[in-house]
Amino acid sequence: MHNLNFPKGLTTEKFLADYWQRKPLLFRNPLPDFQCGLEADDLAGMACEEAFESRLVLEKHGVTPWEARFGPFDETLFSGLPESHWTLLVQDVDKHLPDVAKLLDYFRFIPDWRLDDVMVSYAVDQGSVGPHIDDYDVFLYQAEGRRRWKIHTRPVSEEDYIPGLDLRILPDFEPEQEWLLEPGDMLYLPPNIAHWGLAEGECMTCSVGFRAPRLQEMASAWFDATIESRLPQRRYRDPLLQPQAAPGEILPSALNEFKALLHSRLQSNDRDDRWFGRFITEAKDHLQVFPREQPMTEHAFLNHFREQAVIHRHGYTRMAFSRLESDGHDTLYANGQHYTLPSDSGDFLPVITHYRTLHFGYLQEWLEQPIYLALLCQLYNDGHLQFADETA
Repeated sequence: MHNLNFPKGLTTEKFLADYWQRKPLLFRNPLPDFQCGLEADDLAGMACEEAFESRLVLEKHGVTPWEARFGPFDETLFSGLPESHWTLLVQDVDKHLPDVAKLLDYFRFIPDWRLDDVMVSYAVDQGSVGPHIDDYDVFLYQAEGRRRWKIHTRPVSEEDYIPGLDLRILPDFEPEQEWLLEPGDMLYLPPNIAHWGLAEGECMTCSVGFRAPRLQEMASAWFDATIESRLPQRRYRDPLLQPQAAPGEILPSALNEFKALLHSRLQSNDRDDRWFGRFITEAKDHLQVFPREQPMTEHAFLNHFREQAVIHRHGYTRMAFSRLESDGHDTLYANGQHYTLPSDSGDFLPVITHYRTLHFGYLQEWLEQPIYLALLCQLYNDGHLQFADETA
């Protein structure tokens, strides 16, 4: 794991206690060994492909101020753009380019399930996406060129944005602080800090964003899982009925019966908490992994793994694990699926969730045990693992 170089006198623990989700922090050259390796033409090429989620923001010279256009784009578009005031953004670049995915390794002092993606943006002079707020944490790494960041910490509401625009833009932005980031510098911003990044000349920025699901989404996932696991597939049945003087009335006794039925089912302590692991590892719709049309047997998988020596996690796959669920099992999660192992699985799950490349020699002792071989083979057949001689 790569280490993030914190400013002098600051440790990982102090950053998490004093800055994480609390206040911004400027880093000067915190990742001396990292190189993004992308050029503007590379990013433009990605924005022309269906596999990438991309957008173009034109502050001026668009149909409206702060116009947002969404890819994939025709490559002829870029030759006709103005010389200033526009930005190209491409999401989930880490899912496609292993060199960019290495940037995530510097942030693994935060749980993997919180990491979302690396978005890469290219801007010409004065290019930006306008003054705005985000609902999630972000590390803004300056890969090329220079960008000036301005922030303020005053509360912002939906009524504060300029109406009628494609983007949520704050008017009359008055900064409290600003910094000029040179190549290699980085700015951390917690949620809901108003910010505005302006390119000074051409520049490229890598944004490491973190998942922050809405509470309504989490509640919906919990209820769906609870309904599936706790409520029987049968219809409502009346308790002992008595004749009613007013047949249109819903009597308190009927409502209480229904409430008691739901309460007894939904409040049971014998519930499946795996819903959260499935929920938090779900992949975006355009980043789905699909099972192989011709699955391997465990014997064939073992032999091929031995020949190849290494196997790689699919770039779209998100993994996490939890220990000792209510049924006495450890659980691995991958893109909304779950796989169980006995609770004495030891270091196996930490290893396969930590490393994106797994070496046969390191896993050999586990591969000699049928339960671990079966799980790795299942992950391969489900599309979450792949060999170097295969296409994704």
